[in-house]
Amino acid sequence: MTLAVRVIPCLDVAAGRVVKGVNFLNLRDAGDPIELARKYYEQGADEITFLDVTATVDNRDTTYDVVRATAEQVFIPLTVGGGVRRAEDVSRLLASGADKIGVNSAAIARPELIGEIADRFGAQVLVLSLDIKRSSRTPSGFVVTTHGGRTETQLDAIEWASNAIERGAGELLVNSIDADGMKTGFDLQLITAMREISSVPVIASGGAGALEHFAPAINAGADAVLAASVFHNGELTVGDVKGALAEAGVVTR
Repeated sequence: MTLAVRVIPCLDVAAGRVVKGVNFLNLRDAGDPIELARKYYEQGADEITFLDVTATVDNRDTTYDVVRATAEQVFIPLTVGGGVRRAEDVSRLLASGADKIGVNSAAIARPELIGEIADRFGAQVLVLSLDIKRSSRTPSGFVVTTHGGRTETQLDAIEWASNAIERGAGELLVNSIDADGMKTGFDLQLITAMREISSVPVIASGGAGALEHFAPAINAGADAVLAASVFHNGELTVGDVKGALAEAGVVTR
């Protein structure tokens, strides 16, 4: 898809703080989102993804003031997700400084939302966020979840992604819940399956734990790699990842 690969730190935010867990569970404090976003921007991040991981569960809107303060500190694209239910939410987030909007649970509940957002703001604004688990119940072996991974749907993840692209999704954020926080590498089978059906960029998420994990995700078909805990814990920097990708022959921004 894209000629140059993007490296994207992810800020999972709850109650105004960055949190991180394993398999979406046992969340612990990982710092201040505004400070971390600024640090990653200075390290050379290509984008920042900001996910309010409890907004849907708590049935509330995204924390707009944190989004606004973050956008004032970083001058790279900011993707915001969590609690987006209406096109009006997208309008407000864009006005608060977001560049792209992630939707997950609300789009599954009402797929027409995808088209409404894409028609009004453009497909380039809309990122379909997919929280995926392995499952024997679906043809592809992958099932979509909602509410921060707490609720399994009946949707085959690959079929749902294809449907969403037809409706206007401009990008896929493919997050493996099974790999999340495990630091054993990205789910390459999942990335490959998404690449085969996707006409839009694919962002690989979940499982990054070492420098050697990133290039295989790109080789499997990802256009961008997203990570959280390895950055938050100071184990790796954005520059480290870009350097490792360059050594593997991958062109980064």
